[in-house]
Amino acid sequence: MQLQLNSLKKYQAIIIHLLVWGFIFALPYIFSLQWDGDRVPTEFARKILVLNIVMNIIWVATFYLNMLFFIPRLLYRRNILIYLAVNLGLLIGILLINRLVYDALGFDFPYSLNTALWHNALPFLFFVLIAIAYKTVSDRLKIDRKSKERESENLKTELAFLRSQISPHFLFNVLNNMVALVRMKSDKLEPTILKLSSLMQYMLYETDDEKVLLKSEVDYLRSYIDLQQLRFGDRLRLNVDLNLKEDWHAIEPMLLIPFVENAFKHGTGMVEAPTITISLQAINGMLIFSVRNKYIDNDQAKDKVSGIGLANIKRRLELLYAGNHDFDIEKSDEWYSITLKLKLVS
Repeated sequence: MQLQLNSLKKYQAIIIHLLVWGFIFALPYIFSLQWDGDRVPTEFARKILVLNIVMNIIWVATFYLNMLFFIPRLLYRRNILIYLAVNLGLLIGILLINRLVYDALGFDFPYSLNTALWHNALPFLFFVLIAIAYKTVSDRLKIDRKSKERESENLKTELAFLRSQISPHFLFNVLNNMVALVRMKSDKLEPTILKLSSLMQYMLYETDDEKVLLKSEVDYLRSYIDLQQLRFGDRLRLNVDLNLKEDWHAIEPMLLIPFVENAFKHGTGMVEAPTITISLQAINGMLIFSVRNKYIDNDQAKDKVSGIGLANIKRRLELLYAGNHDFDIEKSDEWYSITLKLKLVS
């Protein structure tokens, strides 16, 4: 039942369009029923119907040309004079087609440009205005719907992050390592505490903002990676290259950490000679982020609760960076790689 409702919603707009245009196409036939056969010749009525059908097709084309091309590419970009010139040219073309069809049908009365202009200019203006109104309203509704969906998804993601991104197991291991550093009176204790403090501060306070500086997000990644390195030590081969030449850009908070966390989650443990490679660069307003780790297919020991699912990550990217990102996943032999290309906003 739910599947049928979803299918109906999917094709609802198409069904409505077909019904509206079907009604418009039927108008000439409805009016033809009112004609008096004694006063209006049957042949003349047939020619009028054919001409009306052709013009209705032209009005359909006028509506969709404006809605799909002229309005988003010209009117939305404030090229008003070009938009008016294009529609004026379209009207002239319509009048030319009207004349050709009129002559082809062989009407007894000579073609009058003034009459044709009067009968076609008003419908043309009507369908252009309808296209503008329809496009404006529908786009506004899409933006509002997407905004609500984004807010809902952000709330779900925020809860997932709070529950899983810095898992209790990770914190316990860091604290245990800190206890060992205390006993050894190691010089690494103080920087470890500072890194953990900055990491928790970022999670609890700075991620409330809609956007954060890319520099803050990368500093968070560095702190997380350093603490993980402390946890695994020499057992893990870790290659990190965070090349941040343009650190003034803004980015959604906690957007990159799921890829790093999943690399540590699936790239360690039962993996032989675990290796993780993390690289990031921001050049010419484009972020290129890649994470590569060894993995095993039959790893059943991982906690199914920790970490955020790949489907959720993709969904978040679609909502936040629709049309402005490229996300690729590659599996080869024992290696798992992700590459994210993101268009940044200053």
